[in-house]
Amino acid sequence: MAQSTQMSGHGCCGGHEEHGHREEHECCGGHEGHEGSCCGGHEEHHHGGGCCGGCGHHHDRVGVFRVGPLETNCYVYISGDDCMVIDPGASGAKIASQLVGLNLKYIVATHGHADHVGGVKTLKLAAGGTYLINQEDDERARHASESNPVYDDAPNPDGYLAEGDTLEIGTATFRVMETPGHTPGGICLVGGGTAKGAVFVGDTLFQGSVGRTDLEGGDATILAASLYRLTHELDPTSLILPGHGAQTELAQEIEQNPFLS
Repeated sequence: MAQSTQMSGHGCCGGHEEHGHREEHECCGGHEGHEGSCCGGHEEHHHGGGCCGGCGHHHDRVGVFRVGPLETNCYVYISGDDCMVIDPGASGAKIASQLVGLNLKYIVATHGHADHVGGVKTLKLAAGGTYLINQEDDERARHASESNPVYDDAPNPDGYLAEGDTLEIGTATFRVMETPGHTPGGICLVGGGTAKGAVFVGDTLFQGSVGRTDLEGGDATILAASLYRLTHELDPTSLILPGHGAQTELAQEIEQNPFLS
């Protein structure tokens, strides 16, 4: 099951580094007792404050599923009755089963690798939603199974995301920042409104590391330019929500990540 927590300060997703070996339909310690309502009704996790310091009357929440053999972080951002799923790399139907009472507005892929798009097809069939990806990675996503037959190919997208586009989820907004390098079509989602301070970075940046560039379409020089943008254009207090591993703070990565020096 996915854990659902109030977005408040830097407690998003709860930072459960110790839960790296859960079943693919679980997340960070999975609340088995809440089957059927995870990500939808965990009022007991509401402790005031909006996302990363927003207004107290907002109850934005984030759930995270670790899915597939590569334990991809699939995020569910919830604001009001609306939600957005980011990088459903596997277990799309199981993710859908946890969105009870929510309007799935968007399904967003931060890039087109199989472990980030392999669950899009079944999630969309089960729960609807508008599937979006950067055009540069569309072809890669639609042939995801060719790189790893464990994953499904992504369907044709409902639209493309490009630099400066904005997505609205309840009282939260997310601005698209193009961050190629890991793949040509990599993007980050920069939170605004009640999501201010949260940044979903896919495989562009990790705690203590960065996305690999030795796969097809990867480019270390281009990735370095994308990382420069993150470190110089975002607030250093931004909470970094990566595609794998633990959440981190941008300031910590600027100080400690050897790839950002």
